[in-house]
Parts: sequence; structure tokens; C-alpha cells
Amino acid sequence: QVQFVESGGGFVQAGGSLRLSCAVSGIAFSLNTMAWYRQAPGNQRELVARITTGGTTNYADSVKGRFTISRDNAKNTVYLQMNSLKPEDTAVYYCNRFVVVTSVPWGQGTQVTVSA
Repeated sequence: QVQFVESGGGFVQAGGSLRLSCAVSGIAFSLNTMAWYRQAPGNQRELVARITTGGTTNYADSVKGRFTISRDNAKNTVYLQMNSLKPEDTAVYYCNRFVVVTSVPWGQGTQVTVSA
């Protein structure tokens, strides 16, 4: 059974930092490109960052230079370090494979709220 369990969200003032974690089970984690996504109220879910099996990273333009994605294959965990947070970063954050398998449910996500 594939599971994504996100944690680390919270309430922070603009300019602050948070570190999100996502524990993954049920897949060959080290063989998958992993990604973080987010969904703000009224918006579609969007890709925030991805990390390949070899550690190459890519970011949405809106978070480039502020967010850092990383992974620990020994712990089957992917992280998202978020610095210089802005109110527009407010959303529910999810992790998943970069190539999403639609039959596999998303995790519950973790809420990030940034106040002005």
C-alpha cells in the first residue's frame, strides 16, 4: 500500500521558515523522482519542486532561490526547506512521485499559512 505522510506545516510570519517532511512507503523510493506540490484555496494543485534519483533539483519560478528540496533514501523521506516565506506561499503542501499515479491516493497534506 502506497502512503505519503506529510508533516511540518504551520503558521509563520512573512520572512519566516519552515521545513516540511514526507515519509513515503509502498514504493521503491530511491528509484523514483519525487516532488512537492501545493494547492491554495480556489486554485489547482501546482508543482513546487522535484528531485531526481540522482539528486538533480528543479523549482517553480515562484519559489526558486527560497525553497530547497532534498531526499534521504535511507529514510524514504523527502524534505522541503522553505525560507523567506511569503503570504502567497499559503497552501496545503503535498508530496508525491513526479510522475503521479492517478490510482494512488494523495496524502493528507500539511497546511502552511504565512501571515503578512
